[in-house]
Amino acid sequence: MVLFALWLRLQASKMNENFLDYTQFCHQSKEQAHQLLLNHLNVKPLLDLGLRLGEGSGVAVAFPLIVSAATFFNEMASFADAGVSQSE
Repeated sequence: MVLFALWLRLQASKMNENFLDYTQFCHQSKEQAHQLLLNHLNVKPLLDLGLRLGEGSGVAVAFPLIVSAATFFNEMASFADAGVSQSE
């Protein structure tokens, strides 16, 4: 299933050259075909945990990281917002 999803991304990238700019790759499988497609797309996934399960377990592991990054980006206060003064 993961390999099929990656193949679909390859097809979508052929239809729209900007597609990969809006796509996140969660993990790098140890499966050779998966590695070849990632290399062909010239992308680097978030994680390389040696997973070989094929049912989307990389997404389950990476999703909390993506949510945390989005939360930090959208909700973390700046130094000015937090009232932190710059050191001289």
